[in-house]
Amino acid sequence: MAPRIVVDTSVFTAALIGVAGPNREILRRCLKRQYQPLLGNALFAEYEDVSARPHILDKCPVSADDIQALLEAFCSVSEWVPIYYLWRPNLADEADNHLLELAAAGNAQWIVTNNVRDFKRAELRFPEIRILTPEQILEIS
Repeated sequence: MAPRIVVDTSVFTAALIGVAGPNREILRRCLKRQYQPLLGNALFAEYEDVSARPHILDKCPVSADDIQALLEAFCSVSEWVPIYYLWRPNLADEADNHLLELAAAGNAQWIVTNNVRDFKRAELRFPEIRILTPEQILEIS
């Protein structure tokens, strides 16, 4: 069974911009179903918003149409998880709370992010969910 993960927008965006590296490898493994990415309303909206921003598009080596195709492919392998209960772990970046809520609702093993520091001071902890960088996940899986 593939590990259940939540891919933070920082990882998704870095994978779009970089032509190689751990962020892109995380997406590749999701697309190959080696990981089971989880997706919810808030995260999907964030992916759509950030990937369409002009300063992101300017840095991407592929076209906006290719980015849209990648987003659609990623969504096709993701498991949509409804979130019925908002935990509000009160992270340093309030906008990241939805990632922990998605991980808890979807029984994720990992949240993969480039901003691990933002998750360390949560008031509400989920010890069964590991917050890791792309490099750390690639080392253990």
